This record gives sequence, C-alpha cells and structure tokens, in this order.
Amino acid sequence: MIERLWSGKSGGWRLLLPFSLLYGAITAIIRWSYRRGWRKSWRAPVPVVVVGNLTAGGNGKTPVVIWLVEQLRARGISAGVVSRGYGGKAERYPLVLKDTTTTAEAGDEPVLIYQRTGVPVAVAPRRSDAVAALLGSSPVEVIITDDGLQHYALARDLEVVVVDGVRRFGNGWWLPAGPMRERTSRLKEVDAVVTNGGEAHAGEIAMQLVSGEAVNLLSGETRPLSALTDIVAMAGIGHPPRFFSTLKSRGVTPVAEIAFADHHAYSAQELEVLLSGAQQLLMTEKDAVKCRQFARANWWYLPVTAQLSGEAASVLLDKIVHLSQPQ
Repeated sequence: MIERLWSGKSGGWRLLLPFSLLYGAITAIIRWSYRRGWRKSWRAPVPVVVVGNLTAGGNGKTPVVIWLVEQLRARGISAGVVSRGYGGKAERYPLVLKDTTTTAEAGDEPVLIYQRTGVPVAVAPRRSDAVAALLGSSPVEVIITDDGLQHYALARDLEVVVVDGVRRFGNGWWLPAGPMRERTSRLKEVDAVVTNGGEAHAGEIAMQLVSGEAVNLLSGETRPLSALTDIVAMAGIGHPPRFFSTLKSRGVTPVAEIAFADHHAYSAQELEVLLSGAQQLLMTEKDAVKCRQFARANWWYLPVTAQLSGEAASVLLDKIVHLSQPQ
C-alpha cells in the first residue's frame, strides 16, 4: 500500500500533503538553525563520513558502510562505525558493541556490521556520544556513520547519499505523502551519490549488490544457492522485493515469499510455522543476525556484498584517505 502511494501509482498520497508540508517545514527549520549557528554541531577530533539517504526504506546504506570500512582497511586506514541503533534498546548509552551484544540491545544493522567487519561499532541516540565512546575505546582514524544524514548535531567532513536506482525518489514528496526525508536538491550539496541497482545518472557512482553462497545459520556451512531446494524466502528489510528479485536473478523460485516489517523482532515459533516437511528457510543476513540464537538446521541466509565501480568510487576513497592524514 505505502509503496503504491509513494510511487504515485495511487492518488491517495494527496490526502497526506498537509502533513508532508509540515514535515518539510520542520526539517527545513532544523537544518537552517544549524546553518545559522543557533544550534551547535559537535565536531569529532577525527574525520566523520556520513552514509545516509534522502528517502525512507531500504536503499543499501549498510552494504556501502561495510564496503567503505573494508576498502579503507585495505589502504591501511582504521575505521569505526557509529549508528543510532534503531530497533535496539540498551540499558545504557552509549553502547560499544562486543561479541556478546545482541540485536535487542544494539539493533540489527550495527550487529551485522560488527560481525561482518570486526571493526569497532558504537550506538547511541546522540551520535556524538557514540563517537566519543568509540574514540575512548579504540584508536580509529575515521568514523563512518550508518545513516544520520539529517542528524546535524554531529558535524561531518564528507557526505555520501545512497539512492535506490530502481525506485529513485517516488513521487518526490516529503513523508508521509512521499518517501522523501529531504528534497532532491540536497544532492547538489553532498560529496558523493551511490546508486544501488538500476541505472546510475551522470556523476553518480554505480553500485551492485552481489550475492554469495547460502550460509547455514546453525553450522556456518556454505552451499551454492542452486543446491537448496523447496525454499521459503523471507525478508524483514526496508524493501523486501529486492531480496526476492535477487533470488529470481540467481535462478531460484521460492515456494513462498514472506515479507516482514523492517527491523522486525523474530521468534522461533513464528518462523518454524512458515515451513512444512523438508522445506528450507532462506533469509537475508540482516534477518540472520536476529535469528542465530534460536536457529534451526534448515535455516539459511544469503550474504550480499556491495560492488562500487568507476573512477568516482576511487575518488571517494581518496578523499577519505586524505581526510585521515595529518594536516
């Protein structure tokens, strides 16, 4: 329903325009207050790179964060990651992740980044608190924020916006009539635009999500995706159809496709009833980090890796490396 509204295929979004105008006015006032110096942004002692988006819903930010971390590590630069930790509720903040940290405490995306990269990760409602905690525990040279483009309380040295190359910006309106957190004019001010799938426009960095082999949640065994049969596919991400399309592009047709809300908190019981007989459950890696504690032997996940191509991707990395060098 919401996808039809935001895409403009349904005219019902017009009924929400008064709320969108209010949303746009409030966000503009907040941003203007920081620009005018009425509110102060906190500046970290190391460079801060924000990876965010202009629209609500899954655009592929987290894979880009992981790509940046790994590319910087290959260049000898140690990066740390901070996040709001959406979906998690810790006893106290800031929370610096460790091996025993759960998604219930930190949220799914921070745990995924921590497990996938092994770099220091911290979460807090105020990202400046997360940065300070991270710097107090690890000698990182660059901070990358997963989301937070509109969190102007944290000063940033470089901004990267991730765009869904297929959906782009829908009807172009602010929330809730459309998917926009900010209007597309904001793209003129950021340092890089990464386009996930579809066709990258002039000046944008083309990105593709490349899926690997299926991984068993319980044992860690890997298998070619083609070796799995009777698959029930599930996804609790910002845009579940992207996961289902990935499976079809790999020649896999699930017997069922089940979409959950983004950041959904799963239970063993609700997933067990999705399967019958010898069926196997296949999910995203973001889902898997929430399900490992009660995983079954026939549960699998499909990891994806961001691939950014073109000279602009190298230019982006060079900028970050330059920022990390003593001036």
